[in-house]
Amino acid sequence: MVSVNIQSSILISGNVKLYFDPIKMDRKYDADYIFITHSHYDHFSKDDILNIKNDKTVIVCPYDIYDDCLDMGFKESNVFKVKPNEEYNFGVIKFKTVPAYNISKPFHPKENNWVGYVLEFEGKSYYVAGDTDGLEENADIKVDMAFVPIGGVYTMDAVEASDFVNKIKPKEVVPIHYGMVVGGESDLNRFIENVDSSIKVDVLL
Repeated sequence: MVSVNIQSSILISGNVKLYFDPIKMDRKYDADYIFITHSHYDHFSKDDILNIKNDKTVIVCPYDIYDDCLDMGFKESNVFKVKPNEEYNFGVIKFKTVPAYNISKPFHPKENNWVGYVLEFEGKSYYVAGDTDGLEENADIKVDMAFVPIGGVYTMDAVEASDFVNKIKPKEVVPIHYGMVVGGESDLNRFIENVDSSIKVDVLL
C-alpha cells in the first residue's frame, strides 16, 4: 500500500512500514523504518518522527541530522547516516541513495550531500526523489513507481518534472511537493498534461 498525506510525506507499507519525510502524521508509534531526504522543516519534522517512532524504529538520514536523531532517542545502532551513491541491504528492503540538489537555485546545494532513495521492497521498486531538480546523474533510474516534486521554486516545476519523468520512464509516477508551501492544482494539471501517456499518473495528494 502506498499513501501520501501531505507535501512529501509518504508511507509505503507491507510486512513493514516505511515512512519518508513524515509530517503532519496522525499515526502513532508504528514506523519500522523512517527515511529522511534532508533537513528542511517540511521533510525533517521532529514532532512527527517522535509520533511514529518506537524503540525498534530504524532511521536513515543525511549526515547533518545524525546528532538530532540521537537526541530524539534513537539508538545509535538504529541510525544510519547516508550520503549519495551508497547501497544498503536491510534484508526486508534494499536501497541505494542518489543525489538530490538544485542546479541553479540556492535552496538545496549539492555540497550538502542530501539524498533521494531508490528502493526494492516486496517485489516492487520505488524512487523517492527528495527536493531536487531533474539531474543527469539520476537519468538512468529505472523503477516501477517514482515520487517526484512538481511545485517549483525550491524543486523542479511541473514541466521540468514531466520532462524528467518522461526520461526515466517509471511505470507509475506520483507527483509530490505541491499544495503546502508552493504549487497547486494548476501545477498538477500541467504535470499530468505533459507526462507521456504510457506512464500512469497516480494523484495521491
